[in-house]
Amino acid sequence: MTMIDFEQLPLEPTMEPSVPQEMTLADQHIPAVTLETVAAPEQNLSLPAALCDDKLLEEINSIPEKMGFKIGEVADMLGIKQYVLRYWESEFDILKPKKASNNQRYYTKKDVENAYLIRKLLHRDRFSIEGARAAMKDLKNFVRSEVKKEKALSTISQRLDSIQDQVDDILLHIRRAKQLL
Repeated sequence: MTMIDFEQLPLEPTMEPSVPQEMTLADQHIPAVTLETVAAPEQNLSLPAALCDDKLLEEINSIPEKMGFKIGEVADMLGIKQYVLRYWESEFDILKPKKASNNQRYYTKKDVENAYLIRKLLHRDRFSIEGARAAMKDLKNFVRSEVKKEKALSTISQRLDSIQDQVDDILLHIRRAKQLL
């Protein structure tokens, strides 16, 4: 039986989530894709990395920090007509702006980010509406699985912390018993 030197074990778990922050996609939490998480072209790209590029990241980072955006503001940011945004709302479940009492659409920052992604898929990547919808569905499923993995890692990390605390307590009791003898 091998003896483990518990004093040499790190106090903090070494597993860190690979995702720097989260952003929402409809009601799902989505790991944000940053320049560091985008894989090199020769590697097998994950779905969010494949959908994201430097230009999209720049566009998303250029969105002002506001509570809400009117449809005209969003259309101007995207460089499209307002009716195109209204059409996208009917085609993509992910794009659902809130409506004020005067029936004015108010887009959140997440809605604007999703609109940028939809525009990229349709205009730059030349997806059809059906193809973009399928890509968004795949992204949603990918994110769900990543969130499950992250929750599992978090649970494991918490368990390791608990075990480490218990081991520390046992070592403390052993040292005290040793001092008494």
